Amino acid sequence: METKPVATAGQHALSFEKQITLNVRCGYLLYLPAGYEPAGKKWPLMLFLHGAGERGSDLNKVKLHGPPKLVEQGKDLPFIVVSPQCPAGQWWPDQVETLKALVDTVAAEYAVDAVRIYVTGLSMGGYGTWALAGAYPDTFAAAAPICGGGQPFTAGKLKTVPVWAFHGAKDSVVPLSQSENMVEALNRAGGSAKLTVYPDANHDSWTATYDNPQLYEWLLQHTKKR
Repeated sequence: METKPVATAGQHALSFEKQITLNVRCGYLLYLPAGYEPAGKKWPLMLFLHGAGERGSDLNKVKLHGPPKLVEQGKDLPFIVVSPQCPAGQWWPDQVETLKALVDTVAAEYAVDAVRIYVTGLSMGGYGTWALAGAYPDTFAAAAPICGGGQPFTAGKLKTVPVWAFHGAKDSVVPLSQSENMVEALNRAGGSAKLTVYPDANHDSWTATYDNPQLYEWLLQHTKKR
């Protein structure tokens, strides 16, 4: 195919190549577990993605739900927890490059076990969890999307990432079918996914999920092969 500009009328087969640089940034909360030492043992890392209501530039909003809320209340989690904040008007699935760069930076600067990196999130963060794990399946050992969803035709990208999804049966914001479709598509593609449905829950299916010790035990069962 031609690569130089053409000057004759008609349709031409051309090719395009250009190197671009992407500058990314975001604020985030960092939790280091009890007993953490920079030169000590390696720790698993959990990336937590909040919902749409916590977007903006006030990191205190990120503490309203999920792991940041729990550790702020004094609960000790056996993870390095990274909780970024999505800018106002933005959407987590469009921020996968930023999130990957953040994970890579924290993993390089802290005592992170590179084979035990996990991602979880609620609502918009559930969508972000599906998108990020699908974009970078070699990074994450497991994923736990809560009341989220995605594009089922992309589910095959996650077939090497174990997934435990959660959803409220009465969710009036994000339909249960969003999680069902992704889990079914992933399993059809040869992946390993399961779905927990809370029969009486509306949109808030995250409080019960993050209060459940079995979630953290399940995450820690999985490591990434290198």
